[in-house]
Amino acid sequence: MSCAERLLLLAIRSIYLFFLLTVLHVVHFFAGTLAFCRRYLDRIGETKYLMALKNLCDAGIVQPYPPLCDVKGSFVAQYEHTILLKPTNKEVLSRGDDY
Repeated sequence: MSCAERLLLLAIRSIYLFFLLTVLHVVHFFAGTLAFCRRYLDRIGETKYLMALKNLCDAGIVQPYPPLCDVKGSFVAQYEHTILLKPTNKEVLSRGDDY
């Protein structure tokens, strides 16, 4: 392998590592430890993240979860707290001292 080929390989690895770290930073900044979906990355304008995200999942840095599913046609939501919706108000049931 020539010196030019080695430099090219090093440059490609550097660019790839940059994409990997960029995706990891964006996920950590916008989602923290909460679950997120790829649609969130699309909405904030991230592009070319699929391979980096797959490698983060393969390395165990990001844990993949299947989509939330329910009865067809119904709405599914995920919240950080348990919320009780009453006719006149809302009550957060899981709020602790740390919130």
